[in-house]
Formats: sequence, structure tokens, C-alpha cells
Amino acid sequence: MNKKIFLLIFIGLGVASFYYFDIEQYLSFESLKINRDKLNVVYQENPIFFISWFIGVYFLTVALSLPGATVLTLAAGAIFGALPGTFVVNIGATLGATASFLSARFIFRDWVTGKFGDKLEPINKGISESAVSYMLFLRLVPLFPFFLINLILGLTQVRISIYFFVTMLGIIPGSFIYANAGSNLARINSVSDITSPKVFGALVLLGIFSLIPALYRFVKK
Repeated sequence: MNKKIFLLIFIGLGVASFYYFDIEQYLSFESLKINRDKLNVVYQENPIFFISWFIGVYFLTVALSLPGATVLTLAAGAIFGALPGTFVVNIGATLGATASFLSARFIFRDWVTGKFGDKLEPINKGISESAVSYMLFLRLVPLFPFFLINLILGLTQVRISIYFFVTMLGIIPGSFIYANAGSNLARINSVSDITSPKVFGALVLLGIFSLIPALYRFVKK
């Protein structure tokens, strides 16, 4: 069987299983508030197993572009604490994003390049010259869906090493904000309570600063 078809079937089965078995109900904010104490007990009894399991769940959620990463980040803060939770989330999210990136590249890039190669060449050139700046902006500013960034960048010529390390760095602020909120879970009534205009503005400002090197290169030309 063609490797691309096999991978598509695997991804499709993973996504279909998620919805068929209604796993989304366990990744809701309400479910987290109800089951937090139970999860804490499991973590205290076997921390290494629980952390490994948690990273695996986070990895699959991101790799398959499933909903639930936000609640998982809150859960990490609630169970592990703000800083350790951010670290655990960073591992799962970075590995999952990289898997999604590589899957999109392996399955679709040849077809997209063959179909739109000439139109994509200027985009690829611009991204290649300032990959770190553009990627940091996309990761820092919470306007762009995480899964969409993974898939689109997989169709570009961004090197895997740059993608991996910039993703790891770029998601730290957002991860910490949600993990820190999760460590104070009792005070939160909904996910929308977390992102205040000040927090959003600070992330946008960080994103703009990350574009300065790219803007400098553009002006210098």
C-alpha cells in the first residue's frame, strides 16, 4: 500500500475514533473541574507514568489536529503547577506539532508544489530568509489556529530543525498563561475568563517585536 495512503488512513481512523467514542467530552472544561482531584490522585500514585501518559495524549491531540489542547494545558497547570505544567505541555505540543508538520509535508507538499510551484516560490523565498521571525510571530499571536500553522508550514521549505526549535520557543508564553490559569482553576468559570485584553495585547506586542529582523531585511533591500 502507498505510504501516503496508509498515513491518511491512520490519521482518518484516529480522528474518527475521537468523535465516535465521544472522547471530546473528557477534554472539556467542565470535565476537568469535576475530575481534577481524581487526576491528582493518579499523578501522586505514579508520577512518571502519568506524565508520560499526559505527554502522549497531548501529542496525539496536536498531531491529529483534534480539539482539546487548551483544556489539556489548563489541566497541566492544575495538576503539575504553572512552570512544570508549561514544561510538560511544551514537550507534548512541540512533538505533536512537528508530527503534524511532517505529515502535511509528506502527504501534500509534492502535489502542492507541482500544482502551484511558481506561485509559491516567492512565499518560500520570503519564509526561508526570515523563517524564525515569521514563525515566532505566528506562534506568539493568538489569532492563528495552531493546527493550521502546523499544516501550512509543512507545505513550505522551512527546515525541520528551525520549525522544531522555534515552535518550542514560540509556544512558551501562551502555554504558561494557560498553565498558570489552570493552577488557579477554582477561580475560573470558563476558558474565556483567561485571555484578557491586556494579555492578548502583550502577546501581539511580542509577536510584532519578533518581526523586526524580517522588516529590517525588507527595508534593507
